Amino acid sequence: MNVQWIINRLRVMHARELGHRGKQYLHAQLQRAGFARSKPLPASTKRGKPWLESLPEGFSADLYRQAAEVILAGRFRLFGSRERVLGFPPQWNLDPETGRSAPLEFGKTLNYRDSQLVGNIKYLWELNRHLELVTLAQAWRLGHEARFAHGCRALIDSWIRDCPYLMGPNWTSSLELALRLVNWSCAWHLLGGDDAAVFRDEVGAAFKERWLNSVRQHCHFIAGHLSQHSSANNHLLGELLGLFVGTITWPCWAESPRWLLAAERQFTTQALLQNGPDGVNREQAIWYHHEVADMMLLAGLIARANGRDFNQAFWRRLEAMLDFIAACMDAGGHVPAIGDADDAVIVRFCPTPGFCVYRSLLTTGSVLFDRGDFKLKGQGFDDKSRWLLGDAAADRFARIDADASGRRLRRSFERGGYYILGSDFDTMRETRIVVDAAPLGYLAIAAHGHADALSFTLSVAGRPILIDPGTYCYHTQRRWRDYFRGTSAHNTLRIDRTDQSISGGNFLWIRHARARCIELERAASGERIVMEHDGYQRLDDPVLHRREIVYERAPATIDVIDSLVCRAAHTVEMFWHFAPECALRLEDGIATAAHGPVTLTLKWPVGLRAELVKGRDDPCLGWVSPRFAEKTATYTLVVSGEVPANWRDISKLKLAIAS
Repeated sequence: MNVQWIINRLRVMHARELGHRGKQYLHAQLQRAGFARSKPLPASTKRGKPWLESLPEGFSADLYRQAAEVILAGRFRLFGSRERVLGFPPQWNLDPETGRSAPLEFGKTLNYRDSQLVGNIKYLWELNRHLELVTLAQAWRLGHEARFAHGCRALIDSWIRDCPYLMGPNWTSSLELALRLVNWSCAWHLLGGDDAAVFRDEVGAAFKERWLNSVRQHCHFIAGHLSQHSSANNHLLGELLGLFVGTITWPCWAESPRWLLAAERQFTTQALLQNGPDGVNREQAIWYHHEVADMMLLAGLIARANGRDFNQAFWRRLEAMLDFIAACMDAGGHVPAIGDADDAVIVRFCPTPGFCVYRSLLTTGSVLFDRGDFKLKGQGFDDKSRWLLGDAAADRFARIDADASGRRLRRSFERGGYYILGSDFDTMRETRIVVDAAPLGYLAIAAHGHADALSFTLSVAGRPILIDPGTYCYHTQRRWRDYFRGTSAHNTLRIDRTDQSISGGNFLWIRHARARCIELERAASGERIVMEHDGYQRLDDPVLHRREIVYERAPATIDVIDSLVCRAAHTVEMFWHFAPECALRLEDGIATAAHGPVTLTLKWPVGLRAELVKGRDDPCLGWVSPRFAEKTATYTLVVSGEVPANWRDISKLKLAIAS
């Protein structure tokens, strides 16, 4: 393991965490030596209830049959739309991206960060979450074709055979075990639980015993290896979700009540801790915001079905999280790619590529919370909502008046640090500006945050104009990882060619820029926000960056006023990242961007030079990542130069929408 990374990681740990990790290390060594392991025990016949007593029928069975056929043909879809030919069953310890086989060494000491050893661990883990298992089980449930149920059995049995307990890359991360358990639980219920056809013969009965033993091993592992201290982010919440769902589905062993109670209590605590009262997930990454909301939704529905409902504070927090998604979503359904995103889902209830997870959450929320504004954004009752809520929920959705709640758009999220400016919201004359005055990320490592303080995105008439370029990669290609989460990949200002925050590794920041909103004014004619961050106070000549954004409704203009509080001259770079659909031209000191009927003109401060960059590799600039592991060239306007002490100047943006 990289020595510098170890040093950086130790720098952000407190004494209690060091003690905890020491105990975890000793526990792993005991397991490696054969102690503290889960021993095979008979499972009782006690079972939990599914999230729905009667699974829905209102689907196109052909969609699920076709998706299941693709899986049986050995083609697996990883991270959204990418499909790989992997065989059926696939090789569970082989990275589909690089073709490298990970060794079956003791999992807790296997260095999964070493791509030379395991390949791209992200792809290997994604395959092993068993999202395809649910699709096969859905196809069986809708058509009762035996080959789909037997496909489920073949997948699980091959996994148990090829991934022996505690050995290899699939026994390293508790989160991966947890998400596998959630998918196993969904498939178990879809197949019919204890009465499933795949259990009825002698071979099936033996398979059931093996499966239940592996469930116990999963629960035992998760309970003993929870992410804590500076790692207690969405990983911990996901681990608790898996333990909760696993023990409520299969309360079959003496430890089950203890595991269930601990998971239930901690999940409730973490759901309220990791998501602020205003509904913003504290990791400052909108995709993870969605994933955490999904975790809470699944846990809440399964708990309700089993008479263990979470408290009202839990459900109010989930509703507030959906408020934030609705506030960020423009009239075209686009949500800014703030922070990290990996395109992963907890359970793939809908196999359609391009399925909009954000609209689906709002659709489900419209029924759960009787919110007409959520229905307006959701735009139709989708398959995932039907699987989760049942056929009757589609009727309830239809009866909700999309305007009945009024357009209760929340526009200030003070705890989370995000503010929505603009006008004509949720119409095709809309201007929506999402402003970031947020913390870098959550806890000491801020794992999924980006160095994007004081940046903003702009959407006009439902069309993205100024964008956040996204994520691209995680564990591999360090140069690209650093670029996409660095300051130059965001619509903000960089000083002396250094990032606002200091990175210590792919998921580690060792110095955090602190941002805050100083003033916010809203009036009928326009809006104004003033923000600042201290990320450059570390420079030899400390710099405080302050940014003021003024939006005027008529005529539609945005003034971006940047100021530096400092004693000496500095090099500044302003970055303006445009959506790939925008046509750009640079002439006479003005940049013009056109996207359909929308035109934006941008005039930068006098004395600075401007350059239009598209698809540059060295240094990285002019890219957008629309999906995990994919990038495409797009225009970035870079305005740069040397400025004097206490510099202050303005960039002027004008908007027009053709009638």
